Amino acid sequence: MDTESDIDKLLMRSAELDGALSELFSLTFHVSSDRMHASRIMCGVVFEHAESIKILTAHGNYTSAFGLVRLQYEVVVRAVWLLYAASDQWVSTLLRDATPEGAEKANKLPSLSEMLKALDGKAPEVAVSMIQEFKDVSWKPLCSFVHGGFHALHRHGGGYPPQLVCQVLKISNGLSIMAGMLLVILSGAPNQEGRITRIQESFKHCLPDPKRDTQ
Repeated sequence: MDTESDIDKLLMRSAELDGALSELFSLTFHVSSDRMHASRIMCGVVFEHAESIKILTAHGNYTSAFGLVRLQYEVVVRAVWLLYAASDQWVSTLLRDATPEGAEKANKLPSLSEMLKALDGKAPEVAVSMIQEFKDVSWKPLCSFVHGGFHALHRHGGGYPPQLVCQVLKISNGLSIMAGMLLVILSGAPNQEGRITRIQESFKHCLPDPKRDTQ
């Protein structure tokens, strides 16, 4: 059973994982394009959310931290969609049209479900599988934390078991791993093959077990 001390230990180890993954930003593109640039920016947002989740958790602001995990997931999906499935027009709009009109167009982006559907057959199967598994297992309870629903009311009023806090931290770390995988793909560097696998092995105790509910 996880304890408050285990949360502190996991936070420290998760920060080390973030450091290992952040080194991937030093990789350069062998081939560059607007969609690759946009996807890389989104990977940066994924890591910013990950850091914020740990800060909130360290301060005991678990409801906010849990809600932010859902936002982190959405950015992972957006990063993969931008690279593999977004139209050139969407990429151009998001990167270049920094006007009120451009913001209005961006409000009409495909929904998360539509992005996931568009990825099928275009993105690597392992990435699509990981993204879909997260949605199947964790999406509904995390939405509840975002919108002040049942889980937010129940947990904020009754307390957050350390085991649940550790579980959600691990889920956030898993999302960061997905962004790390994308950074390696974006680099196109053959000498990076196996790097994420080695990071996963080194930090396996910081990563989620498959198909665990966040309730």
